[in-house]
Amino acid sequence: MGDETVRVWLVERTYSDDEQNLIILVYATPDGERYFRKERALTSFTDVRETTAALDVDPENLGTVDDEDRREQYATETTRMAEIHDPDEPI
Repeated sequence: MGDETVRVWLVERTYSDDEQNLIILVYATPDGERYFRKERALTSFTDVRETTAALDVDPENLGTVDDEDRREQYATETTRMAEIHDPDEPI
C-alpha cells in the first residue's frame, strides 16, 4: 500500500444470500462516491473479529458508486457514523 490512504466509513453490513456464513461489509467515502467492499467468512460461532467504524484503504482498492441514490445514502450514513463513532471503534 502506498503512503496515501483514504478513510472510508461502514455504511452496510449484510449477509450473503449465496453462501452461508459470509458477511459483506461496505465502507464508503464521506461524499458517497467511492466504496470499499470487504467479505468476511465466519468459520464458527466463536470466530470473533472486530468490525471497526472506519478503515484507511489504498485508493486503488476503491470502486465507484454509479447510482445517485446510493451515493446520497452512503454520504448520509458516513456522516452519521463519523458523528457517533471513533474510526477505530468496534461496532
